[in-house]
Amino acid sequence: MELPVAYLEEMLLLLGRTEYEKYKSSMEAESVSGLRLNPLKIPARRREAVLHKIFGGGTPEAVPWSLGDGYYGDFGPLGEGGTPGKHPYHGAGLYYLQEPSAMAPAALLPVWPGERVLDLCAAPGGKSTALGARLSGTGLLVANDRSVSRARALLRNLERFGIWNCLVTAEEPGRLAECFPGFFDKILVDAPCSGEGMFRREPSMVSDWEKRGPAHYVPVQREILRLACRMLRPGGLLLYSTCTFSETEDEGAAAWLLGAEPELEQLALPAAHGFSQGTDGASLRLYPWRLKGEGHFAALFRKKGGMSGRGAEGGKPEETDGGGREAENEADERRRRRNGLFLKKQPDFAAFRERIRTPFRPESRGYYWERDGALYLLPLPPEELPSLRYLRTGLFLGTMKRGRFAPSQALAMCLKKEEFSDTADFPAEDIRTVKYLKGETVTAEGVSCEGGDGWCLVCVDGWPLGFARRSGETLKNKYDPGWRWT
Repeated sequence: MELPVAYLEEMLLLLGRTEYEKYKSSMEAESVSGLRLNPLKIPARRREAVLHKIFGGGTPEAVPWSLGDGYYGDFGPLGEGGTPGKHPYHGAGLYYLQEPSAMAPAALLPVWPGERVLDLCAAPGGKSTALGARLSGTGLLVANDRSVSRARALLRNLERFGIWNCLVTAEEPGRLAECFPGFFDKILVDAPCSGEGMFRREPSMVSDWEKRGPAHYVPVQREILRLACRMLRPGGLLLYSTCTFSETEDEGAAAWLLGAEPELEQLALPAAHGFSQGTDGASLRLYPWRLKGEGHFAALFRKKGGMSGRGAEGGKPEETDGGGREAENEADERRRRRNGLFLKKQPDFAAFRERIRTPFRPESRGYYWERDGALYLLPLPPEELPSLRYLRTGLFLGTMKRGRFAPSQALAMCLKKEEFSDTADFPAEDIRTVKYLKGETVTAEGVSCEGGDGWCLVCVDGWPLGFARRSGETLKNKYDPGWRWT
């Protein structure tokens, strides 16, 4: 690979001769691939079977910093033509394809259920899906990308993972800072950068470096960090990451932030799993000759004040006192009354909801809302939603048309097979599974089926893929056209 002379000179100064030669050798090696399982959908008792199906037998190697969910691939006989993104299990949201080092930032930011979390530069969704999974359907995830087209891909990945408690926005960070001052417990800033750590995996980034280089990204990164700090509550944590080796963009950005925002303090990240300590002694660098992955950088900050003790270091927040629980109970009762009134006004949706065998899990935490015939379950009361450019507010339940409710693809991905009364379950190897994912009408003859005519949840090996309308043994395909395989 032809690398710019100016870049190589900078790497020699950064690494020294011995490490520099190791870096050059690593650039001749092949990059590695990986995937991260979805703990929201895969119970521990089924994990081994899922891995066996995905990898075609054998025991895959775990990515040690992925909090138990990441694995290295060479993938087995996945999907059409061996494509990992075209396997029915991917369509069911059981895994996310992600470069192993890219799993580190979300893993290094301690997130607990019930917290308010912001992924400020979120597309295409690898880190957001990891953060959302750790919230376990509680709290709030705001996932933002200023590019609408990139935010659409982000939305699809969050919906496929079954993450309902999120707001997906396509806004400039400054606009978010106006709407969410001091709001978030945890913020991840995986900033735009010169991409030096990805040269081996994506050689096209070399030409971008030659056109713009680190100097182009430094002011962008600093402005994003400054605005992120405004949105962090006292005691909250901010994780800054890049996929570049540039000291100016990495430790330089961390030092600038500490100088510009005196209410922040940097927390030391431990150098485990082959990670290297940054030149500031507190941040982390991921070097491709010291671990199986590409280049990455991470630094963790805390806003002073607020939580103390375990919470200050990212530990699980202490339980609320009795007064706090009493206020929560009152809020729960108001939400139940509000949702009850909504269901009375939407009788066909209320009837559909009765087909869900157990109480719909998000319903006890969210707020029903209707807008122009579209029904949603919001993680916040609708009057508390700031005026922003949203691609999605909470869970899109479906649409009302002439008084009839049609469920959405996103709703299907939030359910489990055993939670819906009418199901058709196909094996992954059944050709009808692929036909369904391509939008074709299929027959339910000879497969595990429950229920009668009407809305049917189509599953693969017990995991939902989407809805169909059953008439006898015929399943009229209702898989979202934008999700269909081509």
